[in-house]
Order: sequence, then structure tokens, then C-alpha cells
Amino acid sequence: MKIGCLKEKKEDSRTCIVPKIAAKFKNLGIDIEIEKGIGEGIDIPDEDYIQAGATVRSRKEIFSSNEVILKVNSPSKDDIHQLKPKTLFISFLDPFFEKEKIDQFLKNDINSISMNLILRSTLAQKMDALSSQANLAGYAAVILGISNLKKAMPMMTTPAGTISPAKVFVIGAGVAGLQAIATAKRLGAKIEAFDTRLEAQEQIRSLGGKPLKIDLGETSSTAQGYAKQLSESQVEIQRNAIEKAILSSDIVITTAQVFSKKAPIIITQEMLKKAKKPIVIIDLAITTGGNVEGSTADEIKQVNDVKILAPTYPTNLVAADASFLYSSNLYNLIEYFYDKNLKRLNYDLNNEIIKNCLVTFNSQIISPILNKGI
Repeated sequence: MKIGCLKEKKEDSRTCIVPKIAAKFKNLGIDIEIEKGIGEGIDIPDEDYIQAGATVRSRKEIFSSNEVILKVNSPSKDDIHQLKPKTLFISFLDPFFEKEKIDQFLKNDINSISMNLILRSTLAQKMDALSSQANLAGYAAVILGISNLKKAMPMMTTPAGTISPAKVFVIGAGVAGLQAIATAKRLGAKIEAFDTRLEAQEQIRSLGGKPLKIDLGETSSTAQGYAKQLSESQVEIQRNAIEKAILSSDIVITTAQVFSKKAPIIITQEMLKKAKKPIVIIDLAITTGGNVEGSTADEIKQVNDVKILAPTYPTNLVAADASFLYSSNLYNLIEYFYDKNLKRLNYDLNNEIIKNCLVTFNSQIISPILNKGI
């Protein structure tokens, strides 16, 4: 069996394969072909991949000679047209916001797996690329915040006077939010955080943060562990309390996303116009619309003293580690359903992990998340 690995567009420094994992695939009995220059974003030359047992090919050759193709981001329209029928394409395909691509997969009989749909279970932890990337994004958000703040994070006592610690406010205590809390705490900041899920409060405390308590009435989570969408009245109560926390903060990191839906607007322009001091906001939800009204992907917006950053690829700051983790997630997934005796993948549709992440197979939608909703 052969697996082809495609290079990302220049805006994303990550790669879907690193030499160490290419060697693991080779030991598993799987041949790896990489697109020329696939490791340029993380300064890995093609020679390192060749030493690990991989073969360098052109992009056109990758499409024509492999039964499985790996990528970080979802395919372009041109990529889809080059895929052979029955090819398995694995990436961060978003089946909820990229329905045209799914329709084209079905029409062309392309099999596909979305790494966004890996189950959050104990058995699937090693494959959970969404969590591994979100973890690093949370870390990167704090670094971005510091680099744009022009203020030290920890309290410092000097002969000339005492510098108060920076205050960091994190909205959303999922994987990215929790890592942002942990990173900011290690750097000496004062942390406050908010999440609609009651179970997140103890996690915030355990990492040294103070939960912002807002009485929203009844809230709940999906089976995937994501927060469910709030009612209009709950959103209004939340905004009023969050506004106060934002205006007293130095750095605000937003990570609130609703599974399969557009991210909720939590921070409005009206709130930001009330700012009386410099504030840096990092909107990590920009790929699904953003949590900040008016934020634009990969642009820096200024509203009075508030600077808003909305990086599409926050992991570019730690692209080498992000690539290693994503590559490992892919290896663990493929190893899980690779039949070593038959030297092919076993599409066991009775297996919960495979069934849930398999978007299209034999020109049909497979994942029950897509067939039945959340």
C-alpha cells in the first residue's frame, strides 16, 4: 500500500508528515511518497524524508499513484478533480462548511475522512488531531498576545517600582482555552476565564484561573463535548458580564465555537468602544466566523485602544511541533484500521471510530454525525 502526502499552501507552515513518522509508516509496510518541498515550512529538506524511506514526487504524480492521500487542510477544487475514484483523502475537511466539496467527493466516488470528526474517547485520543492542534493554538495565542501588548506578564518588584501582572481573560475553556490559561499562568499573568459548561469551572481552577461566574440558567454539551448554542436571552446576560471582564483585561483570548455551526459573536464593537486602556484580543474562532464582531482573518483591526488579531493559522508559531503531532495523529489512525496481512485498510463500518470520521465511502455519506445531526 502507498500513501501520498501533499504540501500545504504557503500561508500554512505545517506539513502532514515528518521524517520520523514517515519511517514509522515504512516499518508498518506502507510506502510513503511526498510532494517535493513538503517540509519547507518547518525547515525540513527533502533529503531527510528520503533518509527516512520516503520517495519524492511531483504533486501530479502524488495524485496518480497513491490510494491514500494525506493533507492538513481540505483539498482545493483543483485537488478534487485530480483525485482518482476510490482514493481515500484524509485532512481537516469541514463537512459542515464545505458541502460543495463533499458533493464533489460523492459525485467522483472519492472516499474521505475528516480529522474534525475523530471521536473524543479514550481509545481515539492518539488520533485526535483537533485537540492536538487546538492545544498548540492556545499556547500560540498567549505568545501572540504578549508580542502585541508591550507589557510584561508577571508582577515584577524593582527598585524603581512594582509592575502589576497582566490580566488575561479567556473565553471558552475547551482544549485551546485551557492551554491558554495554563501558558498565561506559567508566565505570571492573572487569569480569569469563562465557559458556559459547568464542568469546565473546576478545570479552570485547576490551572490557576478564576472562573467568571454568570448565571445563564440551564446549559448543556453535545455528545462530542462541545458547548451547545445559547438562547438569545442567555447570550445577552453573558455579554453584559463578559464586557466588564474584557474592559479590565490586558489580553483577551476567544476560543468559543459551536460544533457544526457558525461561531457566536461574543465581543461587539459597542463593547470595544468603551475601552479606556490598551487591550489585545486574539480571536481563535475566526475559521468558523469569529467571536469578535468585525474581526477579519489574518488582519489586525484597531478599535480605539483595542487591537484585534484573528489568525487563521495560529500554529504557524509552533509549526514544527504542530506538524509532528498531526503526523502522529494520522499514523495512529491509519495503523488502527490497517490490515497488515492483507496490506490494505479495513473499512469496518461497525467500528465506532472509523464510522464517525468517515465522511464519504462508496459514494455515500457514512458518518452518523452528518446523517443524523448532533
